[in-house]
Amino acid sequence: MAQGNTKSDPNYKVIAENRRARYDYAIEDDLECGIILEGSEVKSLRDGGSNIAESYAAVEDGELWLVNSYIAPYKQARQFKHEERRRRKLLVSRKELSNLWNATSRKGMTLVPLVMYFNHRGMVKLKIGIAKGKKNHDKRASDAKRDWGRQKQRLLRHGD
Repeated sequence: MAQGNTKSDPNYKVIAENRRARYDYAIEDDLECGIILEGSEVKSLRDGGSNIAESYAAVEDGELWLVNSYIAPYKQARQFKHEERRRRKLLVSRKELSNLWNATSRKGMTLVPLVMYFNHRGMVKLKIGIAKGKKNHDKRASDAKRDWGRQKQRLLRHGD
């Protein structure tokens, strides 16, 4: 087994997952990036109050932003509360940023948040997918393929 196995790592924890992204988009590549958060946001994430389902990432003015993500308010924070749906800056290298800008502006791709998690060091990370939107007929085709895969597994299991 690999040394950096995420299943046995006590610090690794998925905070929020965007399950609908793989259904709505054809994800061609993904990228791990850091996120700038306030203290009350991190504490709220440790309690498990977040949602990235309606959010997206955008390259604006040479910076990468996470737009419309929700982090629940932290009840114990009295004076230093955070806005729940504020824009949060994402951290990537300059080379990755230029690749993302190129993909979104020239190729018409979309940056979709896939999963937000605490890594093995306890830092909040966000995995974003570089994706192309699926049309309805593509969604139906992937549904049919998935259903056939399930049916095939059922047939192989029962040997009939």
